[in-house]
Amino acid sequence: MLVKVGLGAAAGLVATVGIPAAVGMLGFKAAGIAAGSTAAKIMSTAAIANGGGVAAGGAMATLQSIGAAGLSVATKTAITVGGALLRAIPK
Repeated sequence: MLVKVGLGAAAGLVATVGIPAAVGMLGFKAAGIAAGSTAAKIMSTAAIANGGGVAAGGAMATLQSIGAAGLSVATKTAITVGGALLRAIPK
């Protein structure tokens, strides 16, 4: 059975499933950053640029959080509401 999915719903699915999957493929894993991965290279570059540390709450921390736990409920809710609002816009 083929189910018709609206653009907003499709975007929400891609965001809630695709973003954590893409972040994981970069090397941001539940156990930490995978050695030799793109994530490790990004972290090394960020640490060098910041004098040896990585900023708390910055992009690296956010990506690692997504890699470890996925998107938060608040983020998933925002994506869902955003998709519903897009769908409500008259064509």
